[in-house]
Amino acid sequence: MKFSFQAKNSSGDIREGKIEAINSNAAVTMLQEKGLLPIMIEKEKEIPGIIKTLLHLWNGVDLQELSVFFRQLATLIEAKVSIISSLRAVEEQTANPYLKAVIREIVSDVEDGLPFSEAMEKHPDVFPSLSVSMVKAGEISGNLQRSVLFLADNSEKNYELASKVKSAMFYPIFVLSASMIIGFAVFTIVLPKLTNILKDMNVEMPWYTKALMWVGNFMSGYWWAIGLGIIFLVGGVAYYLKTEEGRRVWDLIKMKIPIIGSLFQYIYIARFAENLSVLLSGGIPIVRSLIIVSEVVNSTVYESIILRAADEVKTGGSMSGVFARSSHFPPIVAQMIKIGEDAGKISEILKNISAFYTKETDRITRNLSTMLEPILITLLGFCVAVLVFAILMPIYNIAGSI
Repeated sequence: MKFSFQAKNSSGDIREGKIEAINSNAAVTMLQEKGLLPIMIEKEKEIPGIIKTLLHLWNGVDLQELSVFFRQLATLIEAKVSIISSLRAVEEQTANPYLKAVIREIVSDVEDGLPFSEAMEKHPDVFPSLSVSMVKAGEISGNLQRSVLFLADNSEKNYELASKVKSAMFYPIFVLSASMIIGFAVFTIVLPKLTNILKDMNVEMPWYTKALMWVGNFMSGYWWAIGLGIIFLVGGVAYYLKTEEGRRVWDLIKMKIPIIGSLFQYIYIARFAENLSVLLSGGIPIVRSLIIVSEVVNSTVYESIILRAADEVKTGGSMSGVFARSSHFPPIVAQMIKIGEDAGKISEILKNISAFYTKETDRITRNLSTMLEPILITLLGFCVAVLVFAILMPIYNIAGSI
């Protein structure tokens, strides 16, 4: 357990800090062994594990909050503020309770003598391996502020890319979800009332109207079973997508969807190029950089390709050759990376690739709703036409026979 203490040294100066010991008596003994005279020792309050877990599930830490954390930290370090004081200042400015708890633990670890990078490494759910490696490189080179500033810029760009995916997918998902809810309400509430009118007329109905009536009666009578079935289906799909095989299948499907597939490809390439450029600029070896990027690119398809490139570089080959053989990397990307490898300017080339594909991502996301709108309208119009045709045709036949 950890204790906060105040103690006097041999010169009579007051020192404050934290110390880890099995109990207060052991803490006193440890301080005395260091030539300190304890004045006050107090057990530090810790957040229980279950509360910390609940905070993580409820709040989490998104890319925007991580970007703000690194930006504020870089500003304070640049102003020659010590790392512990900087972290405490950032903690006071942080609104996220879970992130505050994590920063508090990092401060405690750093005070106990642990390097900042190793303290971050104890929280992989907040700080990815890319962040840990960059901070470690900054500590070794003596330029921590530059590494943290790189991470702030990198987190902002990753956040922007993630936001573009969400904004691009919001419109079609919203329209399809709203259509399914309205369609379910029509089949369970409205349709049975209309078909009852047709039944009372005792007229011969076409097969498609009978099929629609059967569907409407089934959904009206067993709506609860359908609701449970949908819940179990969604839950099963969500569980499958969390497995390694499910992620791989879904990543392949995403890449093959018209229009949207190109968007995901550009996002993954931009993310790969940006993160690899940051790591190489920070002095991380290329093999280690490729392994780290494979973890943060967020696509099992690109992860396997990047890991093959790392193996190729490890044996003396070039990563451009692996990318050239992959259909998921456009030929221009492999050619530009090869030029960078030959000229020894791979980091600069990767920045150019990232900038280009980020612009392409912007272009597609701006035009996505325009491209998808006629497809969605056509699909919804077809469904409405089938419904109206199946109901109105029998009524039209009755009117024609009078």
